[in-house]
Amino acid sequence: MHTVAVLALDNVIPFDLSTPLEVFGRTRLPGERPGYRVRVCAPASHVEAGLFTLQARAGLEALADADTIIVPGTATPFAPVPDPVLDALRIAGAAGTRVASICAGTFTLAQAGLLDGLRATTHWLVAPELARRYPRIGVDPDVLYVDNGQILTSAGAAAGLDLCLHMIRRDYGSAVAADAARLSVMPLEREGGQAQFIVHEQPPAPQGSALDPLLRWLEDNAGRELTLDEIARHAGMSTRTLLRRFREQMGTTPLQWLHRARVRQAQHLLETTGHSVERIAAQVGFGSPTAFRDRFKRITGVTPQSYRHAFQ
Repeated sequence: MHTVAVLALDNVIPFDLSTPLEVFGRTRLPGERPGYRVRVCAPASHVEAGLFTLQARAGLEALADADTIIVPGTATPFAPVPDPVLDALRIAGAAGTRVASICAGTFTLAQAGLLDGLRATTHWLVAPELARRYPRIGVDPDVLYVDNGQILTSAGAAAGLDLCLHMIRRDYGSAVAADAARLSVMPLEREGGQAQFIVHEQPPAPQGSALDPLLRWLEDNAGRELTLDEIARHAGMSTRTLLRRFREQMGTTPLQWLHRARVRQAQHLLETTGHSVERIAAQVGFGSPTAFRDRFKRITGVTPQSYRHAFQ
């Protein structure tokens, strides 16, 4: 039987904490044998969890006996983690123990140095800060989870459930994992990644930029099949000057900016109307439904129809 230790720190997010307890605790092998022994451990006997206080039965010493350590997210992901916790995680990592994080728990693993040189993910809202603080980590904000073998990370709280099911499949195979997924009323694999949940806001032009009127015009005319030459004429610039200034101030090209604006409009229509994909493609300014589907999936990670099923 595998032993799973769930590490609870102050300000732990309750859903992140309860997910591994429920999923691993209810996993059953053939003959109704339990697949996991689950423990909650903490650096102190009492842990604050927002609306309630948790009394942990085990201390950090329980990490040494675990086959898997789960680190949930906290409401204060940027706060320093106590040295005894970091030391215990480093010792577990050096011993080959599997260590996984849920949501912003990735920051705890990052502080311990367990993610240096590895690819990782976390909730998309804090992914830029993870990349800024820890440049040695390859941050991927678009996926639900990342499996590096021994070290695993997941995105938001729900993605922690995806990761737990993935680990069960690794440990006991697809049949046991599928049973665990059914108990959680979850598919064993969800389509797409975290990108479909990201709010793709366009960055504003720098204050006082001459591009600001152009951006408003692009938003208002996103439904038209605009060309780079037409955009440059409206801006009163040559195409070369427009491209240079746009890259310098916006970090992208005018047409790429326009594509994202169109996809954002399409997301709204998919969520709020019953229009066909073909009608939406024309309405937001894509030349063909095929081009629309390709661009939409490239930005969000899922097809327009899958997005509609998930968010309408």
